[in-house]
Amino acid sequence: MADYMPPLRDMAFLLHDVLRIAESPTPGYAELDPDTTAAILEEAGRIARDVLAPLNAVGDREGCVLENGVVRTPSGFREAFELMREGGWPALDCDPEHGGQGMPYVIATAVGEMQVSANMAFNMYQGLAHGAYSAIRAHGSEEQKALYLPKLASCVWTGTMNLTEPHCGTDLGLLRAKAEPQGDGSYRITGQKIFISAGEHDLAENIVHLVLAKIPGGPEGVKGISLFIVPKFLPDAGGGVGARNGLSCGKLEEKMGIHGNATCVMNYDGATGYLLGEAHKGLRAMFTMMNEARIGVGLQGLAQAAAAYHVAAAYARDRLQGRAVTGPENPSGPADPIIVHPDIRRLLLDQKAFVEGGRAFVLWAASLVDAHVRGGDTAAEGLVSLLTPVVKGFLTDKGFESCVAAQQVLGGHGYIEEWGLSQFVRDSRIAMIYEGANGVQALDLVGRKLSQDGGRHLMAFFETVKTFIRENETEDALKTGFLDPLKSASKDLQAAAMFFMQEGMKNPNEALTGSTDFLHLFGHTALGLMWARMAKAAIAGDEPFHAEKLATGRYYMARQLPATKLHLARILSGAEPVMALPAEAF
Repeated sequence: MADYMPPLRDMAFLLHDVLRIAESPTPGYAELDPDTTAAILEEAGRIARDVLAPLNAVGDREGCVLENGVVRTPSGFREAFELMREGGWPALDCDPEHGGQGMPYVIATAVGEMQVSANMAFNMYQGLAHGAYSAIRAHGSEEQKALYLPKLASCVWTGTMNLTEPHCGTDLGLLRAKAEPQGDGSYRITGQKIFISAGEHDLAENIVHLVLAKIPGGPEGVKGISLFIVPKFLPDAGGGVGARNGLSCGKLEEKMGIHGNATCVMNYDGATGYLLGEAHKGLRAMFTMMNEARIGVGLQGLAQAAAAYHVAAAYARDRLQGRAVTGPENPSGPADPIIVHPDIRRLLLDQKAFVEGGRAFVLWAASLVDAHVRGGDTAAEGLVSLLTPVVKGFLTDKGFESCVAAQQVLGGHGYIEEWGLSQFVRDSRIAMIYEGANGVQALDLVGRKLSQDGGRHLMAFFETVKTFIRENETEDALKTGFLDPLKSASKDLQAAAMFFMQEGMKNPNEALTGSTDFLHLFGHTALGLMWARMAKAAIAGDEPFHAEKLATGRYYMARQLPATKLHLARILSGAEPVMALPAEAF
């Protein structure tokens, strides 16, 4: 299996030639000059390549083991986690007030891609701690922030999010976990949660569970849900680890992938919990963590595809099989490398064009987060809210598809474990399901995000596309290969949105049956915009890298972006083909 190679050249191109971050007015971006970002990314890439990637197959093979209530992580995970903690990597974009380094989220996202490509299961431990940090920072009391944030930022303590119950997944209004008020201001938490990533492990001295539960007597349904901090060990008077709380890991789930991460059934047996935020406003607080997690999961889909593509491309260059139809290209050998065959080229270019376009998309989304959080840009907040289900749903759907394509390049060797492609396929599959299954992301996009604030954010996206086309329409090198296909895709997206507005009010199923197609239509259009922006930057360069970038971009615009017309045709077919068959006929 080819060693993991961090995409440092591509990241530098995106950050400095496409996004031009050092010229951005976003606070903190002026310090992100090429030398600074190179130093950060090179060291992060070295750790990903030399420390995390070698443990990826180990984690997959060994998995986690539950012994006497304690989960033992795979060999090498504890040492690697300590190295990450000592280097301050989990706290890269956390507030310096809490021991963080205060770097922008866009840099943490670039670093995160490399860490996830190298070892997705390992990265989840620190990723969930970061999510808990963000939720407590946004909604916690000053005392809660002072106690928990420094420990979560450093990953001395880690975190989790506890939503799902055996009978209750997406429909959280059905949850049964109870939180009974106690005389000292705490709550007694009782119930069972399932599918809890990093719910129990041996990497940190404490685990801070964020648990959704209902206070008796509160409103029915989702309006009665509250969020609680329920630590594995109760903090003592000095803020250290005190008595064991009334919670335990009942079992580890046996899963298709991410074996190195402990996915737990968590039992709360009268555990002590502390209200986070307002009573009966738990979903609002939890969504701070979930929205961050959804961008992170989109990054997982992209990162696994990037790692799988690297292996497939290396294999295709070396594997000898058959001869090129136009004549031998390796005449001194017994056969040509399979990369000469057009169908292998197609598989590889599908992957390469998706990975590089998706990388640009997720870094652009991260820059919008920074513009809002650091710069107070409300327009950026609205746009990233609109794009979040697209980042999550499109990048994970296409990321899994890309991993399967990489597996196909290797043929039979892709199906056995030696080359690692099976693990990429298995690990990437979960990203389409957790943090809101992709069908739910599509419903959120069509049912909520399109009309949010009167549709202003969708109009802002269209205006972004129109402005780019208008500003570059005299550039002949861009027009035919990039601007015209982008304009066509944008028109398809507008036509789909108009259909929903006209027909969805009469019959909601007209919109909902087309929601996944709309999400993919939107995703392709967004990547089309990214490729047009990359092409503009590449035209100004004269390195082989820039020529390769342009060729890959032209492939995407010619071979992938026309999928918008397929998705539009499906949307315009309406609800009848989907809803006509009676339930008993399935």
